[in-house]
Amino acid sequence: MTTRVLITDDSALARKQLARSLPEFVNAEITFAENGKVAIEQLQSSSFDVMFLDLTMPEMDGYETLEVMRSNSINVPVFVVSGDIQPKAQDRVISLGAKAFVKKPVSQEKLVELLEPFKSSEPSAPHKPTELSEDMKVGRREIYMEVVNLAMGQAADSLARYFDVFVHMPLPQVNVLEVSELTMTIKHLANNDSMNGICQGFSGEGLAGEALMLISDSSMKDLLDILDYPDDGSVNNNLEVLVDVGNVLISAFLRGVGEQAGLAFAQSYPVIIGQHQSVEKLAETMRSKWKRTVTIEVSYAIDGTNIKCDLLLLLVDESLPLLDAKLAYLMDDEE
Repeated sequence: MTTRVLITDDSALARKQLARSLPEFVNAEITFAENGKVAIEQLQSSSFDVMFLDLTMPEMDGYETLEVMRSNSINVPVFVVSGDIQPKAQDRVISLGAKAFVKKPVSQEKLVELLEPFKSSEPSAPHKPTELSEDMKVGRREIYMEVVNLAMGQAADSLARYFDVFVHMPLPQVNVLEVSELTMTIKHLANNDSMNGICQGFSGEGLAGEALMLISDSSMKDLLDILDYPDDGSVNNNLEVLVDVGNVLISAFLRGVGEQAGLAFAQSYPVIIGQHQSVEKLAETMRSKWKRTVTIEVSYAIDGTNIKCDLLLLLVDESLPLLDAKLAYLMDDEE
């Protein structure tokens, strides 16, 4: 007996890992979808026994996919597999009809538990390894994107618990940027608002860089409104918010990357690079420090507010061979 499985994830690496981890007893017939829009088309044209669904995807994310499935009475059991582990995300997908939420990367033991109801009492055909098409080949950028996706989920979870809110996570960006492009990115993120920035260096086993967090003045005002800091002049509330949010996001993000790469990062003391500054002045500070860098860009928005925090992880070129070596276990071995 064959179990028809639909795996929906924008990451070829995640699709590949999940497909290869499915237990033999389900005798899976696997179909892939790179986003929710494609998944809905597959669900409407074919029948499936079970679906695995990521949350953070382009075109149509996991939440939207579940909503469309519910409104169109598409009753396929859905297991959400995501790096977005914040409590309100887990509650939300269950309320939308998902059978379970599973943290990425899902273990084979967990898959056995989830898929036990699909185990056939009839002898199954000999299990054949999943054959991957050319579009499933995985390179450096694909690996970095999935590693960042899991790390940003941990950071969002820390921020969500700190504020007791739901944090929206758009797709991360991973690019090699010259300093002029980096300053243009900062200006774009600022959206013509005056900015506050905090920078924290990090290093581990030869890998080094800096994490930069940017918060606009308008976001700072909203942050102060939801935090219960003393308003008696005993502390600089703007500075406290900047340092506290920076510590939460940067530490959690680096911990997420480090866990996947087998690295323990040491972090320097956070440095304020600007408060209430024009974006041009903030960008000028960065121009004097960097020449060319791999830049990981992640933006977080807090639900029901105008608060947006932008996190940039800047890696020096010399760190890349070491990071590649640490992540080699994720590299495509089919070449």
